[in-house]
Amino acid sequence: MGREFGAGVRAAIGSTGLTQRQLAEHLGWQEAKISDMLAGKGGVTREEVIALLAYCRTTAAERDRLVALFEETGEKGWLQFPEDGVPDQVRTFIEHEKSATKIVAWSATLVPGVLQIPEYIQVVTEASPVIDAADFPAVVAARIARAEILNWDREFVFYVHEFALRLQVGGIEVWREQLAHLLRVSVRTYISIRVVPASIGIHPGTTGGFYLLEFPKFLPLVFLDSLNCCLFFDDTETVEVYETTLKRLAAVALDEEESRAVIDSILEGH
Repeated sequence: MGREFGAGVRAAIGSTGLTQRQLAEHLGWQEAKISDMLAGKGGVTREEVIALLAYCRTTAAERDRLVALFEETGEKGWLQFPEDGVPDQVRTFIEHEKSATKIVAWSATLVPGVLQIPEYIQVVTEASPVIDAADFPAVVAARIARAEILNWDREFVFYVHEFALRLQVGGIEVWREQLAHLLRVSVRTYISIRVVPASIGIHPGTTGGFYLLEFPKFLPLVFLDSLNCCLFFDDTETVEVYETTLKRLAAVALDEEESRAVIDSILEGH
């Protein structure tokens, strides 16, 4: 939570055109105080946060959001509901996803979100019990846009259960094109797709899917998604639990070549 707060304050300061030193002088602070705030380390009071945001002429809505984040800084985890009630449009996760240098995902039921083709996304969105039909276009557009992070300047590892690949989402043509897309992206050097075969039976990821995001200047972050909310963890103890889970998944998952062979065999069988 501290990192999102810091990013928000950084944006507010940036809008003034002032340097951190100049702003500190105007507020009568030491520059280090602002640096600590931006790093999510605290060192300021709620009233000081409000004073800084007021000086930056931050909107009331953004001020309230940042103050709420400030008050939750230091918690082991945080639960977040999207303000408009639309899943997958929670700004926190999308922003962290964009700034991560490595993303590791585990999915037991569907193809991981950033690997889904638009037609697959459309079907998944329409099947949601909590998204109104009027919101379908916005949600689909947001989910499609997430694929823009698939660039060579970061690393991706996707663990996918075989059942997720065999689940026919949409018509057979949509489903086949989705599998073909996985084969196409799997040859990129910065993307690793590893299948957890059904033949192993019970496996370490039975509790559900999650993302582990790594950053250059922050500790790793774990993200869990549900129907209408999401949960974040960045405390060392919890992150280590999920890192251990990923290591255990890696021990039973097929390697990249074997995984491509499984996807090929599913396609050939249909």
